[in-house]
Amino acid sequence: MKNSFLKLGYRHNFISFIGLLLIGLGLFRTSFLHHFSLEQQLTLLLLLIAIYIWITTPIPTAASSLLILSLMILFNLVDSVEEALAGFLTPALYFILVLSLISKALVRVEVDQVFARLLIKFSKGGPHFVIVGLPIVILVMPILLPSAVARFKMMLPLMNSLNHFYGYENKSIFHKYSVFLIGMVNQNATLVIFTGGGFPILAHQLLKDYQVANLSWLEWILLLAPPLWIGSILMVLYIWSYLKHLHSNDLKQATATLTDHKLESGEKKLPFKFWITLFSFFMMILVWIFTDEEKVPLILPPMLLIAFYAIPKMGLFTNKMVRGYDWENFLMLGVSFSLGMLLMKNGTAEAIANLLVALIPANAGMIMKVIVIAVIIFILRFCFIVPSAALVVIFPIVMSYSELLGIEPLQLALLVILIVGSMMVLPIHSTTTYLAFETGILSKKEQYSIGLVFSIVFMMISILSALYYW
Repeated sequence: MKNSFLKLGYRHNFISFIGLLLIGLGLFRTSFLHHFSLEQQLTLLLLLIAIYIWITTPIPTAASSLLILSLMILFNLVDSVEEALAGFLTPALYFILVLSLISKALVRVEVDQVFARLLIKFSKGGPHFVIVGLPIVILVMPILLPSAVARFKMMLPLMNSLNHFYGYENKSIFHKYSVFLIGMVNQNATLVIFTGGGFPILAHQLLKDYQVANLSWLEWILLLAPPLWIGSILMVLYIWSYLKHLHSNDLKQATATLTDHKLESGEKKLPFKFWITLFSFFMMILVWIFTDEEKVPLILPPMLLIAFYAIPKMGLFTNKMVRGYDWENFLMLGVSFSLGMLLMKNGTAEAIANLLVALIPANAGMIMKVIVIAVIIFILRFCFIVPSAALVVIFPIVMSYSELLGIEPLQLALLVILIVGSMMVLPIHSTTTYLAFETGILSKKEQYSIGLVFSIVFMMISILSALYYW
């Protein structure tokens, strides 16, 4: 699976990189030397190298991350090895680690099966109940299961079974609709809370690192949930309408076989350990909501919770779980942080922003400024496979626009977070979108058509939110 992902990433994104490289060469020939110092030129070269090896993956991700660290030192862009490794000191890396491990512990006590049973109850009312109920379940799930991939893997076999249960053929409208939801909408729903997965955790940390804002759990929801939910509702309606138009005869098939298939409801009494696990998890969330982060760091409650899950009576945390963690991604994120810090520290991010400001028409109003910046973010994001790496690199560049154009930092920060997190044009733009595409249930035309609309709709919602809500 991983090798297929890398090959697909190479095919689709090599073209994007070539385009980016041509733009870079054009800038170099025109006014490159006038805008960048020698140190900044080397930093920009390092950035292009990083983008290239992360897109085309000529060597394994872990090795490429170490190579970037090595080049950072060889180019004399840092004063010490410790400075090159500064990205690994950010709490976000370890917050993502502990939340991922907690998510695995929740799966071990079958929290995911509770959601499955909820959907099965919906299913007894007919497919229309699932069509309406599935988006609601998907938007709520990040609170209790902070891993989009875990949610996808839990939901896919269930949706396959429901499609069979209702007597639909493979790749029916119902089948495609459900896979699009657990692939695209599920990934985006992660942003609703900053503890909903690795990407929002990373975004929340960047807001603090760049002194933009220190949003509480509830403040984050109030700012991001409305635009995310509005966008999700619009896309759910569009996905269903588009698929109905594309396969107009599909829903006319008989459902007489409905009673011929039995879908196991899995009704059983939940063990006491389940309730203890869930209670302690909710206690962690309450601590996040009601305590001051300056006194109780966000990472402290989940660290203590992992220790609690590890005691013999619970037995939910093992060394095997730690060994199974995605350490390649950990290395890449750490290096991305170091690279992002370097871009900001030596002024390269600001120099890039100054250069791109020329794209904004003279005497442009605030609306035009935000639209142009959103388009720039969209184009830059398209060149990255991994959304987290894209965010860490793009964030400092975009934040440099704040003083240049007189736009509030929080508006810009949330703009870049929502656009980067909502890019779904190609299957490789997010893990769950890729997993959904790999099932073979979705065609290329459907993926590209819906993915493009999805990305553009959320870009427009991001622009409107930045102008009138945030």
